[in-house]
Amino acid sequence: MDKLYDDLAAWWPLLSPVADYAEEAALYCRWLLGAGVPRGGRVLELGSGGGNNAFFMKAEFALTLVEPAPGMQAHSRTINPDCEHLPGDMRTLRLERQFDGVFVHDAVAYMTTEADLCSAMRTAFVHTRPGGAALFVPDYLTENFKPATDHGGSDGADGRGLRYLEWMHDPDPTDSTYTVDYALLLKDANGDVRIEHDRHVEGLFPRAQWLRWLSEAGFSVEVLPLQLDGIEPGAHEAFLCRRPSVPERDEGADHQ
Repeated sequence: MDKLYDDLAAWWPLLSPVADYAEEAALYCRWLLGAGVPRGGRVLELGSGGGNNAFFMKAEFALTLVEPAPGMQAHSRTINPDCEHLPGDMRTLRLERQFDGVFVHDAVAYMTTEADLCSAMRTAFVHTRPGGAALFVPDYLTENFKPATDHGGSDGADGRGLRYLEWMHDPDPTDSTYTVDYALLLKDANGDVRIEHDRHVEGLFPRAQWLRWLSEAGFSVEVLPLQLDGIEPGAHEAFLCRRPSVPERDEGADHQ
């Protein structure tokens, strides 16, 4: 598991403050509400991470948060004690219940093969009630990926501080992955600073494949531009999916 979600999970709030998610979480709520998920409806988030989106989205929905990394789930519990938290892998999770909506944010980037991504899509489908909706928000598609760098970080009230440099690149454009390297400077409460390097390998697939695989999972799909302050138009897209109101027949072991 990547350091950021395991050994360094306690530093997550300094790398990715919850306040930074208010605008995008509000957009995701509008999309799900517009797709027919009712206010107060049950929504399952797959790969909920530190719970930053959930912190805002729980005002609209009753959330069940599924996350495989214990450190990230522990942080989410501190800011979302009113949400149900469960361990689980989006490729294999089967809760034997359905939800009004399913939400999959950038954790879907860790699906690096067709098999992994299709398994996650199937998980979303079997947990979406007939007539419900699922929202996938990948970081990038093949069509809009660009090598880039970023930097940031913040200081905590406990005297700790974090600064990072992020380098996103694609060593092999012929495969289905790209690489994100993080250089992290971590200052503890005593003022001591250490350096950490963390490498993430993430999935990258064309829009046409996303649409085909979501359709094969059983969804009807709408592509939506992710338009947020400070984001270049066309740089990101989301997939708003609807499960048909008529229950599927012959879903085998996944039939609810």
